[in-house]
Amino acid sequence: MDIITLLAFAAVSFVGIATPGPTVLLALTNGSRYGTRRATAGMAGAVLSDFVLIGAVAIGLGALLAASEFWFSVLKYAGAAYLAFLGIMMLRSKGSVDTVEQAESAVGTASALAIATRSFMVAVTNPKGYLFFSAFLPQFIDPTLPQPTQYAVLAAVFASLDFVIMFGYAVFGSQAVRLLKSSGALWLDRISGGAMLALAGSLALYRRAAT
Repeated sequence: MDIITLLAFAAVSFVGIATPGPTVLLALTNGSRYGTRRATAGMAGAVLSDFVLIGAVAIGLGALLAASEFWFSVLKYAGAAYLAFLGIMMLRSKGSVDTVEQAESAVGTASALAIATRSFMVAVTNPKGYLFFSAFLPQFIDPTLPQPTQYAVLAAVFASLDFVIMFGYAVFGSQAVRLLKSSGALWLDRISGGAMLALAGSLALYRRAAT
């Protein structure tokens, strides 16, 4: 794998990651509710999911989902249900956080593990991720070279970009709350919750390409 191929992969990945999706929306809302520092737990969960997804594709699980209507549907509906659950929870939020400092010190806020788990589960229960990587990654793999090393490099690049972009969204969310206080947290939750429900509906209706 040469540097040109790696740069091309990074450029395309950057555009794909920056396009708002479930994990990006979680980074935004985590930043608004808990502050940037605590939101990094969610970023860690999403980064871990990147390695799981790419590792699964490397060993052929993406191809299995593409070939099996049953397992594709199981994962699809599980992912849609989880997105819908998160969306409803966001819509029911009271938007009670006044400042980032309060969010970071508030008693009873979600634990780092819970924040990380949400982002991880959103990604690994979405079959689109497996199908996307199954179609996307082989274009940057040199079949004449050892594939495990190449997949590892691509995973590291993708995960690094994912973390940086989510960090930017979390900072934006935390700054919005600083300016708008509780109303900012409330509206970010409402918008993100509505978007999550829309994504859940889209995933539930999603059909894999015919094989």
